[in-house]
Amino acid sequence: MNATEPLRRFFAAARGAGVRISPAESIEAMRAVDAVGFADRAVLRDTLGLVLAKTVEEKQALAECFDLYFRRETPDAPPADEPADPSGEGLAGLLLGGDPAAVAQAMEAAGEAAGLPNIRFFTQRNLYTRRILDVMGLRAVEAAIGEREDAEAQLLTEAVAGLRATVRDFVERSLVLFAREETEAFREELLRSTRLSNLDRRDYDRMRVLVRAIARKLAARYARPRRRRLRGQLDLRRTIRRNMGWSGIPFVTVWKEKRIEKPRVVVLCDVSGSVAAVSQFLLMFLYALNEVLADIRSFAFAGSLIEVSEILEHQPIEPAIAEIMTRIGFGSSNYGNSLADFEEGWIGLIDRRTTVLILGDARGNRTDPRVEILERISTRAKRVVWLNPEYRNAWGTGDSDMFRYAPHCQMLRPCSTLRDLERVVTDLLEMTR
Repeated sequence: MNATEPLRRFFAAARGAGVRISPAESIEAMRAVDAVGFADRAVLRDTLGLVLAKTVEEKQALAECFDLYFRRETPDAPPADEPADPSGEGLAGLLLGGDPAAVAQAMEAAGEAAGLPNIRFFTQRNLYTRRILDVMGLRAVEAAIGEREDAEAQLLTEAVAGLRATVRDFVERSLVLFAREETEAFREELLRSTRLSNLDRRDYDRMRVLVRAIARKLAARYARPRRRRLRGQLDLRRTIRRNMGWSGIPFVTVWKEKRIEKPRVVVLCDVSGSVAAVSQFLLMFLYALNEVLADIRSFAFAGSLIEVSEILEHQPIEPAIAEIMTRIGFGSSNYGNSLADFEEGWIGLIDRRTTVLILGDARGNRTDPRVEILERISTRAKRVVWLNPEYRNAWGTGDSDMFRYAPHCQMLRPCSTLRDLERVVTDLLEMTR
């Protein structure tokens, strides 16, 4: 095995644990390891931490990954190449020799030969355990034990049982190391596509991290200066005026500029019990985009409507949303009454630059939907976007007033997952480019 191969695999495992390692940093780390060697594991761990970790979180993740990856019976150099020994003679000697470090080296060489770094799923644990034991020559040792009944056979039987446990543990550690990156990616993909109303509360922390990451990506893509120069378009009139003191000679040029306005957004979120989960994540999503959306006014409603902008702007997002839900969340929804509250108190916010974003299932429990109020809002606004967390084929059924509101909306979208939210917000930002 190439002497750099264990480090290369360690870097891959560390990336899966969340440590950002560039190719240049990998080369620098290998040079540092050449200087300090593998003999002193504490020195090796500190060296890698100094070279590779950029934050406290990365330093902790790297240390945990190091302890898991380099855990051996005794400190030793990285495993050397060991030929496969299907005869079992070498393995029997190792098991009876009482040298755990030699067994560990043979096991790791067998793991490399069996393709253990490719392990990705829990269901593969037994497969790789069996492969490694076969490469080490266990079948021949078991056959030899079956033909003998002396004390040495008994010692081998006990040693084989210990070897099985050691290899199984080795495979499980490798699964944690090498499958972590793909497991995390699979888990994130699953959470993006899961209906928000079906999420387990244990997933909320992970979802908040995902929301912030997606919002940062969108902010980086769409954030722009509020003014953008149109290069090559000279403002002749202003240039001449600016240079009157030099007899009109254009020492100072003035270029035409186009004002880029960030969109103004008014958000009305239904926080009744049926759609509360989706509303929480939408508010979190929008407020994480404050670099792109200059003016967001947010309102929450169930039986009535209140403005929640102050709460969201002056508190961290998680406690802010918790306070909103305590004040007005989880009740029965009354869309007509909530629209009337908005018209009475805040209709003046709406002008031709305003996008009104409504999230709700349009189920008002058979109360008056007050469709005429939404019509007046739509007349004043640039656009009305309605996000409904129900499947489209459920719209208009039972007490749903969705199709009564629909003619006054410029965009209607089913929106029940994080992926749906990302698409809607992306489309909203595209509209304002």
